[in-house]
Amino acid sequence: MRQASGKKRYIPALSFRWLTPLYDPLLKWVMREETFKQRLIQHANLRPGMKVLDLGCGTGTLTIMLKKIHPNAQVTGVDGDPDVLKIALDKSRGSDIQWDEGIASSLPYPDSTFDRVVTSLVIHHLITDDKRLAFKEIHRVLKPDGELYMLDFGAPHSSTTRFMTTYMRRLEETADNFDGLIPRFVAEAGFGSVKEAENFVTVFGPLSIIQAMKGT
Repeated sequence: MRQASGKKRYIPALSFRWLTPLYDPLLKWVMREETFKQRLIQHANLRPGMKVLDLGCGTGTLTIMLKKIHPNAQVTGVDGDPDVLKIALDKSRGSDIQWDEGIASSLPYPDSTFDRVVTSLVIHHLITDDKRLAFKEIHRVLKPDGELYMLDFGAPHSSTTRFMTTYMRRLEETADNFDGLIPRFVAEAGFGSVKEAENFVTVFGPLSIIQAMKGT
């Protein structure tokens, strides 16, 4: 596992490090995590030999799923939290996955490294400026014909889901998502063909799969 140097302060997904071991059970309990992530992988349309980055991989659930479904892909997981990366490493013993420490706004990779970048339930944790930086970094590390596939909270499509997001809209991190600004941020980073491929309703609000292409 490669570690980052000169890294920024990182806040764990559940805010406190002592809660990190509860992250996997919590997601399985409150959300249909594997169902959504399987749909994300299906949309990504991976082929043998492709280099794939799971941005904000956390404990590695999506990363490991990617490798199991596409064993001939070169899969890398990156996250800013060394504690969750240790869990990911333990979960993936015996699998050929590269785990790296790094943050979304300053990825530790050269330009044009990956064919695909996938990310799941990460972007809504970032403030607006860091979201914009993250999408620029994703654009940078993708190959000229590379593609981004993102699962995260999105704009409501009904009065019911709009009501569900009333409180979350007051927070800067999640307001961007629920106000439908994420596709615009992606396009402003240089991507083309930005679209919502699929959406779901959860107890926390609507989820969207957003896809975008670097080369168009």
